[in-house]
Amino acid sequence: MTTERTVERPAGRLSGPGFRRAVDSAGHTGNLGILLVVVIIVFSLLNPSIFPTALNLQSIGYAVPEVGLLALAVAITMSSGGIDLSIVATANLAALAMATTSIALLQSGAPDPTAAVAGIAVAVVVGLVCGLVNGLLVSRLRIAPILATLATMTVFTGAALVLTRGEPVYGLPDTILDLGIATIAIVPVTFWLFVLAVALLWAVMNRTGLGLRIILVGASPEAADYTGIRRSRVLLSTYATSGAVAAIAGVMMSARSASATADYGSSYLLLAITIAVLGGTNPTGGRAPIVGVGIGALVLQCISSGFNGLQISPYIYQIVQGLILVVVLVLEVRRGRLTRWIKGITTRPSRDGEALRTESR
Repeated sequence: MTTERTVERPAGRLSGPGFRRAVDSAGHTGNLGILLVVVIIVFSLLNPSIFPTALNLQSIGYAVPEVGLLALAVAITMSSGGIDLSIVATANLAALAMATTSIALLQSGAPDPTAAVAGIAVAVVVGLVCGLVNGLLVSRLRIAPILATLATMTVFTGAALVLTRGEPVYGLPDTILDLGIATIAIVPVTFWLFVLAVALLWAVMNRTGLGLRIILVGASPEAADYTGIRRSRVLLSTYATSGAVAAIAGVMMSARSASATADYGSSYLLLAITIAVLGGTNPTGGRAPIVGVGIGALVLQCISSGFNGLQISPYIYQIVQGLILVVVLVLEVRRGRLTRWIKGITTRPSRDGEALRTESR
């Protein structure tokens, strides 16, 4: 009796599916850049007195960072072959933790900047903890990502409601409030921070061992097992990173609204998923075009702003948003990727090494 081990041979550096995915991702990002320019030109022609003005473009810059960061959080988990539906709940819970911590420090006599920094640090820690909970459910307990994060979304939202009794929290430090309105060269500071986040996440996903392992786990779990990668650790890191990014989004949400609430951004989840997929994130895993996701956030926010300027009903924008998601997913189906993603997020992940198949004969 002989035993054969079936594995997927890693692709070469300059050939194979990995190289093709990289080329495809770069081309998609370039096309998105062209689409962004077209959208700006079209709405500028349709509404020249409002859309291309500095004030309107600045308002777009204020709106993009929070939903863009949430889209990045989704994209990170999608790149590993999963999904995180709890990003908005995580953001709100982290924002509330920041608010309660910073306000308590202010009341105890701490300087405003100190209270703000401490509150933001607590928010990031809360985001990391929420992400680790998701990662444990997915990697250790082997619960399907879509079910695990759906459950934690409910838990995190419930915890936020218990913490605040459903009431908004006001009285944030001036340092945080200034973050929501400050500008550098007319551009909002939060937008500059979003650009920085895109650059850092791009570096993590493309220039670090963690990012490459995340992409490999999403592209081919069998190949990841063959190379000795511990998928449970990779998934823990993936969801923890997603939670931290969502927490930073929560900080920006509070800075912009001057408050923290348990139900802020209730429509952001679908929007974040739409942006992630529009940006070129492979729903089956194995690709996370971070720059494309950032451009995708700009495209959809420009469309939303253009509709508002033309006094088109926001419900029409919701229809357009849904149609965009449908079209992108249909294209993914045609490319044969969506089926494996649906199977991946609705079935239990295998244990480390379990995917290495053996055949006895």
